[in-house]
Amino acid sequence: MAMPASEIESLIRAALPDAHVTITDLAGDGDHYAAHVVSAAFAGKPRVAQHKLVYEALGGRMGGELHALQLTTAVPN
Repeated sequence: MAMPASEIESLIRAALPDAHVTITDLAGDGDHYAAHVVSAAFAGKPRVAQHKLVYEALGGRMGGELHALQLTTAVPN
């Protein structure tokens, strides 16, 4: 079952309230997304730790409801 982009964004924003989230459906099938997440919560953290915060926000949906997520993270300028 596909996961709507709006749900991905909502889950990320619930965990990282200051986040600016951009979701792109890469294949038009609702299963393959790219997410660009910008949050002050990433400051001072290595990229792996930043990505872990986002994956934790998705609550174990990766590999199930959410098949593929190309993730980029950044700290606000």
